Amino acid sequence: MFHVVLVEPEIPPNTGNIARLCLATGAHLHLVGPLGFSLDDRQLRRAGLDYWPQVQKTVWASWGEFWQPPRSTPPARRAFFLTTKATRPYHAVGFQRGDFLIFGRETRGLPEGLLAAQPAEARLTIPMLPEARSLNLATAVAIVLFEAVRQVTA
Repeated sequence: MFHVVLVEPEIPPNTGNIARLCLATGAHLHLVGPLGFSLDDRQLRRAGLDYWPQVQKTVWASWGEFWQPPRSTPPARRAFFLTTKATRPYHAVGFQRGDFLIFGRETRGLPEGLLAAQPAEARLTIPMLPEARSLNLATAVAIVLFEAVRQVTA
């Protein structure tokens, strides 16, 4: 239904929880390296529980490998980049099945160069009070993913 992309995730329990969200919504999880942990990490498996083997997932060595897919992959894809450095709220988008929801590292978000290369309308934020610098990655994914699911199933 959707594609959840984690660029260089660092915290295994977040990734495990996001894997569970993906399974619950039918989303495909893309892990873009380098990863800050091993896929054999006990904390990752614990957070993902027994769901981990059932999750549709692909591991990519780098952003370049992910963003430049083989020719067999359709070139047209809608992608949205979640960042605290945007002004357009996630709920202002009319999501469509197959959209890519792209999230960055827990400690630094998406790289500045990657964000700068994207059109302003593709950069989305989750509105919050200025006292909060950011949300937990799994929480942010849940907010945006379930809004996308709500829109296409309403």
